[in-house]
Amino acid sequence: MSLCACCCSCGPKMPALQLLFLACLVWGLGARTAQLRKANDRSGRCQYTFTVASPTESSCPGEDQAMSAIQDLQRDSSVQHAELVSAKARLSSLESLLHQLSLGQATGTKEAQEGLQGQLGALRRERDQLETQTRDLEVAYNNLLQDKSALEEEKRQLEQENEDLARRLEGSSQEVARLRRSQCPSTQHSPQDMLPGSREESDLVHFFANYYVSLSLDTVSQWNLDTLAFQELKSELTEVPASQILKGSPSGQPRSKEGDKGCGELVWVGEPVTLRTAETITGKYGVWMRDPKPTRPYTQETTWRIDTVGTGIRQVFEYSLISQFEQGYPSKVYVLPQALESTGAVVYAGSLYFQGAESRTVFRYELNTELVKAEKEIPGAGYHGQFPYAWGGYTDIDLAVDESGLWVIYSTEEAKGAIVLSRLNPENLELERTWETNIRKQSVANAFVICGTLYTVSSYSSAQATVNFAYDTGTEVSKALSIPFQNRYKYSSMIDYNPLERKLFAWDNFNMVTYDIKLSEM
Repeated sequence: MSLCACCCSCGPKMPALQLLFLACLVWGLGARTAQLRKANDRSGRCQYTFTVASPTESSCPGEDQAMSAIQDLQRDSSVQHAELVSAKARLSSLESLLHQLSLGQATGTKEAQEGLQGQLGALRRERDQLETQTRDLEVAYNNLLQDKSALEEEKRQLEQENEDLARRLEGSSQEVARLRRSQCPSTQHSPQDMLPGSREESDLVHFFANYYVSLSLDTVSQWNLDTLAFQELKSELTEVPASQILKGSPSGQPRSKEGDKGCGELVWVGEPVTLRTAETITGKYGVWMRDPKPTRPYTQETTWRIDTVGTGIRQVFEYSLISQFEQGYPSKVYVLPQALESTGAVVYAGSLYFQGAESRTVFRYELNTELVKAEKEIPGAGYHGQFPYAWGGYTDIDLAVDESGLWVIYSTEEAKGAIVLSRLNPENLELERTWETNIRKQSVANAFVICGTLYTVSSYSSAQATVNFAYDTGTEVSKALSIPFQNRYKYSSMIDYNPLERKLFAWDNFNMVTYDIKLSEM
């Protein structure tokens, strides 16, 4: 065991207690023997000396060995420092990579989220479009179902009306036969012996014509005029012709010579010719017309059309050529400043004449300037369903044109529902003259004027109807007629006369048709 002695001078900087503490520390580190000695050195300074035995070293190293150990320690320290620096560098690199990785993940996540949000937004928009289309289809489907139900109900009512009419007409025919047997005036000749055009035939025809007019009007007054089925019955009752009782000229043929020019009495109506069919439900009924007295820039071919189904009706379609009208390509659309109702509008001398909605006022609308030039309230005229034709449609006021000018067909409370006919001044719409007939307006399907004579049609829905009454404004006398008139599509809502073309224009259940006519010579 080597003993290593450490000496330090005794002075104020190294008190004895500190040395003692150092000695104890060394003892605690493994030394088991220690010696402490106190003596003055040569210069007289106090010196403490203690000796401690090294627990591991057999002898004290020399100075060279100590330096070597110090250098080894320094090298170890340098290596450890280098390793520490390298570790710090690697750690910094790892931290940088980790930071970059974190940024990359965040960026990628954000881009992915934006992409997903974009796709989600597109899907939502597509879903909204599909939902909108679905709702639109559902609305359209519901509308179609409603239209179908309405048409089926109308069909059912018409079938029921036809059955009722068939039964009533059968009873009426039997009643007519009974009355003919019991009330025919006695004559010296049988109907077979009467010569066509003889006085006996004339008297008998006159008797039955007056009788059937009286029978029709008396029957009308006894029934409820609001019942649509009976309106049809009233019309059909007037179809019993006196010409079928006697052997005269063939049915449907005029008794007098037919004239192609000038005025005369209506003696024949041809079969309908269809020019155009409406495309939508709004065209079930309406009015179409041409100007019998055209003014520039309009011609004889210019055609106007108004669909009158619905409310707030203001649109008027104009077709410059007949071919455009037949193909459904309007050249212009007018928007009226005042809504109209009824199918009674006409065009005359460059102006459209129509009844204002829910009023008894008639308007003159100049087509070229698109301005209202005149308006006139028809005194006492029924309107908005008070005195319509048998089919309804607010046809209380019906305008008409013939060779002499402009007319208005209507009824009043004072006339008790009978047709009133007035001639109008086409410029200011003043009433020039008025006639009151004995024909009930709600008992006929429609009316028109030819050569100053008012004609009525018996039924709007019967395929084989007739022109059943005529009222001559010149003689102020009405008479019964039985001129065949075909309702090919079984819902005629408008019938007007065009004196320039010498034709009847009609609107029959979506279809715009014309009828050729023949007039007898005056």
